[in-house]
Amino acid sequence: MKLIVDLHLHSKYSRATSKDMDLEGMYHWGKIKGINVIGTADFTHPEWFAELREKLEPAEPGLFKLKDEITEELDKKIPESCRKNLLRFILTVEISNIYSKNDRVRKLHNVVIVPSFEVASYINSELDKIGNLKADGRPILGMDSKELLKITLASDPGSLFIPAHIWTPWFAMFGSKSGFNSIKEAFEELAPEIKAVETGLSSDPFMNWRLSELDGITLVSNSDAHSPRNLGREANVINAKLDYFDIINAIKTGDERFVGTIEFFPQEGKYHYDGHRSCDVSFSPKETLKHHGICPKCGKPLTMGVDYRVNELANRPYDYRPKKHKQVEYIVPLATIISEVVGVKTKTSQKVIQVYDQLISNFGDEFGILRTIKTNKIKDKYPQIALAIEKMRHRDVLIEPGYDGVYGVVKIFKPGELDRGQQLGFGI
Repeated sequence: MKLIVDLHLHSKYSRATSKDMDLEGMYHWGKIKGINVIGTADFTHPEWFAELREKLEPAEPGLFKLKDEITEELDKKIPESCRKNLLRFILTVEISNIYSKNDRVRKLHNVVIVPSFEVASYINSELDKIGNLKADGRPILGMDSKELLKITLASDPGSLFIPAHIWTPWFAMFGSKSGFNSIKEAFEELAPEIKAVETGLSSDPFMNWRLSELDGITLVSNSDAHSPRNLGREANVINAKLDYFDIINAIKTGDERFVGTIEFFPQEGKYHYDGHRSCDVSFSPKETLKHHGICPKCGKPLTMGVDYRVNELANRPYDYRPKKHKQVEYIVPLATIISEVVGVKTKTSQKVIQVYDQLISNFGDEFGILRTIKTNKIKDKYPQIALAIEKMRHRDVLIEPGYDGVYGVVKIFKPGELDRGQQLGFGI
């Protein structure tokens, strides 16, 4: 069965994360979004680990579900159109590794995925010897990423280690500020054990396919959500059994079971272009080279973004496209589409929430609306939204690229293309 899988996110115990990022919040929004398998996040945090053990129960091999007494109450607040959606949990955590290697400070984020509480307990006991697991849901540990990979490999044959958002400037394997220039440089003789990497919000598979080094390595995408509404902003489509080991093996091998990914438009990511947020300077790689990497306002080095960094390491041209590749879909979150149509900037405004709830109740989960529903079904009552979805599916959007921690701005309609004076059928 085709599963939508989001493995990298954070719980309420991680810094700068919503208090609603508990199992109940993940369950509620996972069903409304139409995600089938969600990472628990943060299994190294003692309090969160205890909560996971208390509220989850085994389902299929290596998968967990919320206990029935919890879901019975939660389902009452979920639209009937989404209540029967399948949802399972997988035990996951992101670790922040900060260490010195080859005379430089390295800062890498890595995701670890395991098949059982027993395996998670083993990893927790090993990491507890190294640093404080109580301080943050995403613990900061002074250990080489290679050593974390060793622990993961020793924990269980079914465990999986994935370098996270590999291009992010500050905390990533290929990051311009504190990363490496190759997988081998980072993991040495264990480089062949890297079976998958996460592309991150600011890059997409096409950008990563420019590096022959990544040939044969599965490119995964996840939300890295810090709030439940952001679940599934990126995700994986896997045609596998409802079984941890089949899902993880599909990722490890990258075979036909791994269908592809659902992507942010990479320009929308907050590190796509180069620049200085404080100086309001945003440059494409060409403009950066023209300015020799220096901010024209403050005279300090620019924060080099993902597009620039990919160009540095790629050994294939900018327009390279593999003859055969995995499916790549681009989406704009439904709330973002609605906010543009109704003419408000805030995606959590009452106007947006009202229309969002109407669409979900009438047509089912968000991924179904964005990806598969025939827009003729919604055209009569929501003509502008139907048009917006069509344009999104054809990648007919306008994007002001993100830079130096500032998210890009995506627009679906050109100036004057959408008549805001005709808000048809919204009842607002």
